[in-house]
Amino acid sequence: MKIALSGLNNSDNPAPGIGVAKGLEGHTLIGLAYDAAEPGIYQGLFEKVYMMPYPSLGFEPFYERLKEIKEKSGIEAVIPNLDAELPLYIKYQNEIAKLGIATYLPTMEQFESRDKSKLSKLSEELGVLHPKTVEVNTPQELATEALAIGFPLMVKGKYYKAYRVNNIEEALDAFYKISNEWGFPILLQEVVSGSEINMVAVSDSKRVLGGVSIKKLMTTELGKVWSAVTIKNAELEELAAKFVARTGFRGPFELECIASKEGLYLIEINPRFPAWVNFATMVGVNLPAMVAQLIEGKKPKECWEYAAEKMYVRYVEELVSDHKKFLELVHKKELSDV
Repeated sequence: MKIALSGLNNSDNPAPGIGVAKGLEGHTLIGLAYDAAEPGIYQGLFEKVYMMPYPSLGFEPFYERLKEIKEKSGIEAVIPNLDAELPLYIKYQNEIAKLGIATYLPTMEQFESRDKSKLSKLSEELGVLHPKTVEVNTPQELATEALAIGFPLMVKGKYYKAYRVNNIEEALDAFYKISNEWGFPILLQEVVSGSEINMVAVSDSKRVLGGVSIKKLMTTELGKVWSAVTIKNAELEELAAKFVARTGFRGPFELECIASKEGLYLIEINPRFPAWVNFATMVGVNLPAMVAQLIEGKKPKECWEYAAEKMYVRYVEELVSDHKKFLELVHKKELSDV
């Protein structure tokens, strides 16, 4: 199957696309990029790479570009990997299907059920804790709510970016950084002490087909996993099953939690693969391949078999590419000789 993938950034703030690509051996891959400088473009994983219009431009240019890419490359499916583009793919998945491009995505209702603004209510329904979280849209609201929550606290964007801050000055700096790039609202969230544990999984809307749980050891400034270790955690697996039973969510997702002395806190539910998804593949649970099977109408076998205490380490690697490739992608909006 010829599958298009987005999320090709592979820097210290990596997107999921490259990790997903590494799990799709046997499929022909097409890259969908938003910036010609995304490192994953030049890693030799894609038959061709095409530039996409930013999701903020709306559905029409997005749809026309997908139609053009379908005509040029013959893509049969797409696995979107970025939060900002998911609403377009989900809302218009029927229109995309009419182009002959298959997806495996949740409904808009399922997608919105795990939105950060609704997670407090969902956490209560799932029987887990959730840190106090409030939305703010102005510096004045931030100052009032931050003092009410207390420091340290997390300042988060609706889709991306999260900063831990220790005072009003740092909070305002994070507020402007995130809002200038991603808009509003901004979320303020209390900091919970404990171990950061995550789970990546895939659901067919009826059950969780497989997953891998990790404990974070080191993260980047933005909270991206830099090193981690696999764990077996029945509470996380039970939470994933409850989430799917409650919402009917289908497709890949990630649970971000903190195990504290008070209990399990649910911090976020990401409606896509995380950047560390290839770690799951490397320890024996190939979730991207599972999604490809679901797209093809097959029934993947459940897979939960992996060893605990396997360590993941992200590292920096350099590569050399021809500058003419970058220029070709910038000017022609596509690159064949990847």
